[in-house]
Amino acid sequence: MLKEFKKFALKGDVLDLAIAVVVGSAFGKIVTSLVKDIIMPIIGMIVGRVDFSSLYINLSNVKYESFAKAKEADAATINYGMFLNNIMDFIIIAFCIFIVVKQFERLKRKEEPVIATTKKCEYCYTTISVEATRCPNCTSELSISK
Repeated sequence: MLKEFKKFALKGDVLDLAIAVVVGSAFGKIVTSLVKDIIMPIIGMIVGRVDFSSLYINLSNVKYESFAKAKEADAATINYGMFLNNIMDFIIIAFCIFIVVKQFERLKRKEEPVIATTKKCEYCYTTISVEATRCPNCTSELSISK
């Protein structure tokens, strides 16, 4: 059983998947930082100095001065600002994946068409050269097809 597990774990597909998860996780952190620290502050500045991460709806009866104080008090809140940040994260990650896949498809070698070198005799169904005009087995004259 240990040998089977080792064989499974060392397969190329499993290692590729593990590498993709690690790289994807790091990429996600970079995009999250890009959205949280660069993009959303700029958008917040444009729409009137709004910090999206602090936008929330208070569901409790107590009034709080800020999202930080509501969070500190463990108040029930709907954090729609964080939701907007996460949507922006998703859009940027999806766009980056789209670009990578598109470039990969563009760079991928196009398969050359396979040119047949043999055909079946239409009378005895023996495999013969495509250039043959007479079957070497049944000696039938073959129709020329090009």
